[in-house]
Amino acid sequence: MKKVLLGMAVLLLLASAATGMAEVKAGSVTVTPYIGGYLFEGNQDLKHAPVWGLRGGYNFTENLGIEGYFHYVKSEIKDVASNPRMNVFGYGIDGIYNFLPGSRLTPFVAAGLGFSHYDPEGMRDRNKLTLNYGGGLQYFLAPDVALRADVRHVLPLNDRYNDLLYTIGFAFSFGGDKKKPAPAPKAKASEPAAPAAAPAVIVRDSDGDGVPDDQDKCPGTPAGVKVDAAGCPLDSDNDGVYDYRDNCPGTPAGVKVDAVGCALDSDNDGVYDYRDKCPGTPAGVKVDAEGCPPPPAPAKEKAILEKGRVTLNVKFDFDKAVVKKQYYDEIGELASVLKKYPDLKIVIEGHTDNVGKPAYNEKLSQRRAEAVMNYLVKQSGIASDRLSAKGYGQTRPVASNATKAGRQKNRRVEAAAGYIIRK
Repeated sequence: MKKVLLGMAVLLLLASAATGMAEVKAGSVTVTPYIGGYLFEGNQDLKHAPVWGLRGGYNFTENLGIEGYFHYVKSEIKDVASNPRMNVFGYGIDGIYNFLPGSRLTPFVAAGLGFSHYDPEGMRDRNKLTLNYGGGLQYFLAPDVALRADVRHVLPLNDRYNDLLYTIGFAFSFGGDKKKPAPAPKAKASEPAAPAAAPAVIVRDSDGDGVPDDQDKCPGTPAGVKVDAAGCPLDSDNDGVYDYRDNCPGTPAGVKVDAVGCALDSDNDGVYDYRDKCPGTPAGVKVDAEGCPPPPAPAKEKAILEKGRVTLNVKFDFDKAVVKKQYYDEIGELASVLKKYPDLKIVIEGHTDNVGKPAYNEKLSQRRAEAVMNYLVKQSGIASDRLSAKGYGQTRPVASNATKAGRQKNRRVEAAAGYIIRK
């Protein structure tokens, strides 16, 4: 045992003279032969003994690795005269964590599970499940060679013993990542001068609309107003008035508008110019949806409404009281007025010239007035209680009976308004 330790010391001195970077490398494989001692707990009745073994591992990273082990312990049973030998074989797997993996001296901790096989036969348990934990140190003698020392607390779980394993050996590394040496610094004289850093440019957005001042085509936009990419407020209907000022959104394309975005109404009749079919309506005149005032009242309607009576162009044959077909339209116009104004009542008046006896003329004028009234009731559908007939004969001339033209004017039928109730 002393010779082995002496030989390891010589190797340590020789390897320490080697040059190179020492480190634990990710992806490397390690092989570690070792020797040491195994201390059994006293109640196991086994003597402390030397141990020989081998570890093989893999480093996933510089810090984290895994390792399998196998060792042999040659011991003797205590308190037996013949001191029979006891061979113990241990094997298992440990997890390794390295501290300071890039330095020459690397401490580590380890823990794992395994089995201890006891020989010869005849013992109560030939195989025992073991738990071990501990740590150690690696001192790199060269980039891929390190002197390694380990201490483990071994716990055979079947009988809950406390054993101690201490070893020393050489760890040999194979493969793994190799760090490239840092490039040599170039001479300062050959290095070009670094360009001066450009001064920081501060871009302002004075109106806070999200568009920088140097891109904003509409500076001074009021706060909260939505803008386009050029910083101008939106104009959805393209009438030239921004939405936030437009009181009439949705104006048709091409329509002229005022300062608040509403279409023009030149005659102030409430109908925009682009819809107004009757521009220039006088102030105060009511208009329809197209901006036009209502059509003028027909002549008979106007005469009745304004004068209270109208003369009908209805003529009769000599000494007759029959309404001729050619005068139906004339009476029909009067019927239209009566239908338009349902509260209007009419007196149909008959008149003659002075030819003939006054009493006869009065009766003739009465028959002619009644003929017109009956036509309005039967042909035009006017209620009879809205009409009455009165013959005045020759008593109310409107012209001189001395002339033919005057007598013709006196032979007439008139419609006189009784009363009108307008709603």
